[in-house]
Amino acid sequence: MRHFTYQTLKALQQETENLGLRHVRFEESPEKIKSVLARPVTVGGFRAGNSIAIHPMEGCDGTLDGKPDELTFRRYERFGRGGAKLIWFEATAVCEDGRANHRQLWLHENSLPEMARLLEVTLAGHREIFGTADDVLAPLQLTHSGRYSVPRRIIPYHNPSVDAKFNVPANYPVITDDELERLEDSYLETAKLAWRAGYRAVDLKVTHGYLLNELLGAKLREGRYGGSLENRTRFIRNVLGKLRAEFGSKMMLCMRLGCFEGVPYERDPATGEGVPLPYTKPYPHGFGVDSNDPMKDDLTEVKTAIGWFKEWGIQLLNVSLGVPYFNPHIGRPFEKPDDGNYEQPEHPLIGVDRHFRIAGELQRAFPDLPMVGTGYSWLQVYAINAAARNLEEGNITFFGAGRNALAYPWFARDAIEKGVLDGKQVCRTVTFCTYLMRQKNHPLKQFPTGCPPYDKEVYGPIIKEARAVARS
Repeated sequence: MRHFTYQTLKALQQETENLGLRHVRFEESPEKIKSVLARPVTVGGFRAGNSIAIHPMEGCDGTLDGKPDELTFRRYERFGRGGAKLIWFEATAVCEDGRANHRQLWLHENSLPEMARLLEVTLAGHREIFGTADDVLAPLQLTHSGRYSVPRRIIPYHNPSVDAKFNVPANYPVITDDELERLEDSYLETAKLAWRAGYRAVDLKVTHGYLLNELLGAKLREGRYGGSLENRTRFIRNVLGKLRAEFGSKMMLCMRLGCFEGVPYERDPATGEGVPLPYTKPYPHGFGVDSNDPMKDDLTEVKTAIGWFKEWGIQLLNVSLGVPYFNPHIGRPFEKPDDGNYEQPEHPLIGVDRHFRIAGELQRAFPDLPMVGTGYSWLQVYAINAAARNLEEGNITFFGAGRNALAYPWFARDAIEKGVLDGKQVCRTVTFCTYLMRQKNHPLKQFPTGCPPYDKEVYGPIIKEARAVARS
């Protein structure tokens, strides 16, 4: 179903009013948009040159041994030249069996030189356009994919709804406390490699249902890493403590945090829309969910945890929602689902409003902790109007773009120089990039992903090949 039919900002504003949404508001003046988004931001002791971020967008285009490949370098050079001053480098595995796909980046001794070159290519591209890259903040995201790891899934607890979605038997073994404790050191060792490669900020990926995110919801897990919130944050506390002990204040510590998990959805064969899988009440799983109604968020534990993370050294937080594997409409409101997935079960503006409401509540609760906001891409050319309003009202510190950065890498430059975006380049959220991410029948066991509609020369042939293979 087509939702984005708005020819003017006024028409979009009227739709938000019709839907009763209070958190999606817009700045109309291009001059004001330019000035707000151009504001520098101080993060720890670093001064980022503007208030625009590129989210950690995976290209699934590395080599089988975890090195960035030709398309990876191309993508980050374009990001560097695009004008955003916070370029959040994508999920990079801390161990081989923590990769979400066979072409995910993985930092180890042999991949270190190419990971260093990836950073330099990005900064060199920025310097070529803007004269300096000294004001570009570039965290490297460290991850373990947990339940979604290949070649074997690694789970911290059993959630019957999630298990049912992915056919995980009830007797499937969970990772032990001793294994988790050893894995903490993998994060430390990978951060040391990142430092040697030139990265001066690292991010713990605690979102999208991956291992650290699932641990936050492990309320029924026994042992040192489950049950109480203190136990469920133990892994993060220990890793941050080890990083502080190793680097002191030299390495900036960041986090992308899933602040509302929600419940798994499936496609209703009769309507094509997403419907939640059966769940029990009270719902004893997940993070940021209302146990009495897990379709709703409850930020009580989230705020407590963020307070602890801040005490433990986190200086920059990227606010994320949902799990793309089982409720993609929560994390990225879309116009069209990837092939075979469900249609939006709600108007996408409701999802945008959820993003803005939760991020705003968290940013206002921690005004001295810079946060990056998500959920803007569906707004297309009007994303920067909403971003400027949120920044101006203190609802977020950085405006973050994900899918739109693949479609339109230089959106930040246009936003700051013109105060408007080019409607012929913005992401339409038709989810071709996600379709490519889901295609595994490739000689390297994973198709690379990008934007076929607006980067046709490179990704047009790739999606044609992927679809041909899928039909064969």
